[in-house]
Amino acid sequence: MSDPHLPEGLPTEVKGLRVALFSGNYNYVRDGANQALNRLVGYLLRQGADVRVYAPKVANPAFPATGTLVGIPAVAIPGREEYRFPLALSPRVRRDLATFNPHVVHVSSPDIVAHRAVSWARHRKLPVLASVHTRFETYLRYYNMAWLEPALEAMLRRFYRRCDGLVAPSESMAQVLRAQRMNYDIDIWSRGVDRDIFHPGARSAEWRQSLGIADDEVVIGFLGRLVMEKGLDVFSDSIDQLVRRGIKHRVLVVGEGPAREWFAARLPDAVFAGFQGGPDLGRAVASMDVLFNPSITETFGNVTLEAMACGVPVVAAAATGSQSLVDDNVSGRLITPGAVRQFAESLRCYVEDAPLRARHGAAGEERSLEFSWDRINQAVADTYLRLVRQKAAGRKR
Repeated sequence: MSDPHLPEGLPTEVKGLRVALFSGNYNYVRDGANQALNRLVGYLLRQGADVRVYAPKVANPAFPATGTLVGIPAVAIPGREEYRFPLALSPRVRRDLATFNPHVVHVSSPDIVAHRAVSWARHRKLPVLASVHTRFETYLRYYNMAWLEPALEAMLRRFYRRCDGLVAPSESMAQVLRAQRMNYDIDIWSRGVDRDIFHPGARSAEWRQSLGIADDEVVIGFLGRLVMEKGLDVFSDSIDQLVRRGIKHRVLVVGEGPAREWFAARLPDAVFAGFQGGPDLGRAVASMDVLFNPSITETFGNVTLEAMACGVPVVAAAATGSQSLVDDNVSGRLITPGAVRQFAESLRCYVEDAPLRARHGAAGEERSLEFSWDRINQAVADTYLRLVRQKAAGRKR
């Protein structure tokens, strides 16, 4: 049914909606943010929308792109060559955009090309939605440049305030964005969990044994890319506390990344299982006894939700993302970021108290049942349509 308040040709439902999505990393390196974007595009396509994705391309991406991917000029980031830095909204890309003629532009990282895409959309009076996937301003703390954080925050504020609306993965992150005055039109685009992969039944004693982990050993797990901004220093310092106190445990690290050598040197007795995907990842997470996630850079914390779905209690930093997932002293512990002694004490409690692990793990699994991917992605589609209506109404006034 048409909406009499909208100009002719503008969509009133997801079917027929044209979305131009800009991403700094859509599929060349696997992480939680780009996997969420691919899931979103898949959902939109199934609902009858038309989506074109503009992002850097590489010869051997981490996984196939969902939908139509248009390559944009990019170079490797110095010191982090696995990532690409988008350079420009080239004439070729501009022509492609004009031919596609989107109803809405979605930008997912505050890079140069995203800035140009926002300008392109504003010039044409098209609505712009920005999705916030990570707390970029906190990264500087891990590279001895924390003094630059206020300047970076100001740059991010300029970018996000040029957008018509934002979507954040958690209410705690939305509150941070409001406090930072990034924007005041903020909806929630949460994250879902694949229950076919992440569930307590995926636990495997045989797999643990193949890694040299005995059935009676309590495993403290780390899950994620091995980069310093994931809190590897806090993780290893906390484990050191347990070792000094003689608390028997094993550390299982699941993931790969440029800081693996550093992490392995700090945790010489840890088991490094490398990258795991699909059912193998579900097995790895379910085979942990507690997940330790000290990172403060996530806006949601996919790994936290995946552990909860597997019935694994979580010890996490009381930061954006985890605060919206973990109920402190119910499904895990939320600890002041960087508080190594408190992290270690919480881990000790789980290591030494099997009934506590079981009770908190069960509570986390119950909470994880609330996260359905289709319902979550429909919230983004609804935001697109709302922004289209608002922009059209503004043009008519």
